[in-house]
Amino acid sequence: MKILINGCFDIMHIGHINLLRHARSYQDSYVYVLIDSDRRIKETKGNLRPVHTEYERATLLFNLKAVDRVDVFDTDQELENYIKEYEPDIMIKGDDYKDKKIIGSEYCKQIVYFPRLEKYSTTNTIQKIIDGMNK
Repeated sequence: MKILINGCFDIMHIGHINLLRHARSYQDSYVYVLIDSDRRIKETKGNLRPVHTEYERATLLFNLKAVDRVDVFDTDQELENYIKEYEPDIMIKGDDYKDKKIIGSEYCKQIVYFPRLEKYSTTNTIQKIIDGMNK
């Protein structure tokens, strides 16, 4: 089964691991992860992000047993092209994407929403580090 996940994956946390483990849990799964380029993350999250480069993020993800392939995309069109070419059986998105437009969803047989653990997010982790440094 062809599974697709996309996102930043900057500063890996338990929420990411649970998402990837869920993707791997599908029978005969092949898990393909598409990650945002450094340029794209800076554009959407600010100049202090990403913490880890696209090379570091891709290398980390690729070396997890739950992941079979990783590619980097730089634009919405590039993301859509990757999805169209892969033709996933399932695209897994965080449940915060319910009722939002999902790029490339028309090329997926099914969208599965995975519950986000609000406690775990890269933004929260970065804020904890900043708060700890300001004490």
